[in-house]
Amino acid sequence: MFQPVIPLTGNSGWNFLEATYDRQLESYSKSPQVRLDRDYLAEKFSEPVSVESLLDDRRLLRVALTAFDLGGEEWKRGFIDKVLEEVADPESTFLTRLNNSKYTAFAKAMNPVDGKISLSPAAVSKMAAQFEANSFEAAVGEVDDNMRISLNYKSGIAAIAGTGSSENAILYRILGDVPMRTLLEGATNLPTDIRSLPLERQAVILKERLQSTLGIRDMSELTTPENIDKVIQRFHAMSAISQSAANYSPASAALTLLSNGLGSQGSQNLFLSLL
Repeated sequence: MFQPVIPLTGNSGWNFLEATYDRQLESYSKSPQVRLDRDYLAEKFSEPVSVESLLDDRRLLRVALTAFDLGGEEWKRGFIDKVLEEVADPESTFLTRLNNSKYTAFAKAMNPVDGKISLSPAAVSKMAAQFEANSFEAAVGEVDDNMRISLNYKSGIAAIAGTGSSENAILYRILGDVPMRTLLEGATNLPTDIRSLPLERQAVILKERLQSTLGIRDMSELTTPENIDKVIQRFHAMSAISQSAANYSPASAALTLLSNGLGSQGSQNLFLSLL
């Protein structure tokens, strides 16, 4: 299996990954296991598949869910059955109330009719490409989880914030998506302790901090290429500062002061105290 190459951490590592992304994804997609899973998906969906058969076939379910960034949720058989049942009912408001863009995309792509899922060759090809990309993200996470979170944010923020939904709906979707909220909490220097607050209060705090730190007043602004880059770059910068602060100790402080003033570590902590 091809292992993603990320020789650096922080923004330097992110810039390297962005520059080499296409080549690395291509190499990863040629790995035997990825090819076999992709071909299995194409073979199974070359003809109609019943919802029951999909749920019973753990391999097919894993590949299909991974294509919608839901890898690892194969065990939720009953819930997935409910999602597919409800999307087939035009009167159902279940998916709207669920407010989960990933499951909504999955359900609408499958769109079972009379218990059967029938996908066009183009739809299968698109799903296979999504499977490769999301599998690669998972592999990146095994090397550097911050890079995986960044890739997830870059590829997924438009599906959450670019839907024309209300500000609160977008905020709640972000707060319910662990990688998304982790990146935005990091970029805005919010403590994870806010997760113990009521959801409504968390949404208010996140929106206020996005405006004060990044100048983002409307949640739809998160989807512009400029703001996507700005948010990710700040996430890595704040992660680097937090890591430096975590490694700071009274002993290192004394050594720094003995070595001509504050030094770079002292400057970082001074900067952190102003955020």
